[in-house]
Amino acid sequence: MISLTDLVDLARRFESDLSLPVTPLRVGDRIMDVDDTPAIMGCINLSRDSTYRESIATSTRSAIRKGRILAAQGADIVDIGAESSNPHTVRVTAHEQISALVPVVKGLASEGIAVSVETYEPAVARSCLEAGALVLNYSGGLASDGEIFPVLADHRATVVLCYVEGDNSRDVSAKGADQDPIPRMLDHFERRVDRARSAGVERIVIDPGIGFSHNSSVSAHVRTRYQGRTLLNTFRLRRMGLPICHALPHAFSLFEDEFRTAEGFFTILAHLGGTGVYRTHEVPRIRAILAALRALGPQPEGDFHI
Repeated sequence: MISLTDLVDLARRFESDLSLPVTPLRVGDRIMDVDDTPAIMGCINLSRDSTYRESIATSTRSAIRKGRILAAQGADIVDIGAESSNPHTVRVTAHEQISALVPVVKGLASEGIAVSVETYEPAVARSCLEAGALVLNYSGGLASDGEIFPVLADHRATVVLCYVEGDNSRDVSAKGADQDPIPRMLDHFERRVDRARSAGVERIVIDPGIGFSHNSSVSAHVRTRYQGRTLLNTFRLRRMGLPICHALPHAFSLFEDEFRTAEGFFTILAHLGGTGVYRTHEVPRIRAILAALRALGPQPEGDFHI
């Protein structure tokens, strides 16, 4: 059971990280202070292999309709992917991803909706940024950085730089579920952020990658505990000085029939951990929860507050 005692102990052990500032999130012409008002990234999946069935769009028309709905529900960014990150699903070629993604990107971008594309393929990234995407949700590893970063710099795009230990998000060979993953993440991000900045990339968000699969030897229970610990320890990544994004888990093994409530639960942990950008399949729920957390926050001097 998570308790206030646990949270106090965590805060005391890493107190110097709690109040470190992070840069605003910049997407296109927008500048967002995500510590003051967190940003919400709503998901659309063009791959029918997605485990979250409610997010699947079966056609270009369906995807554009879903994107409009997400924006109307409060999504600051609409994130679109054409390949599942689950390593047991069908691979989608770069050409197939481009064919599926570009018409959707053009359709939503033409309506002023900020579009993000999730991919690790340089060709897909280039085509979608040229089509009007403002954000790359980059699920590739070190091997692709040299091709991806110049593309981002050319388009002055925002990158969500995911923690990926292998070649890409589908590579689970290097995945672990350590008791404390933060030191390894800090080392990983420091090296990759330096490389990105050297290539001219200025708009960077970091994502601990807890939504990606693990090796089959890691049980669902262990994985969920790892995700929860990482969410609560997120504030320690503020040493990077960059906004932090989390793909909220849905932990079917834990929530079963109520799995659609899971992302709301993990939003609380992410908020306590200092997350600024929330990637979710449940935009209205997460928007309402974040609004409630803000409303129940510290009040002016003299008022009772937690």
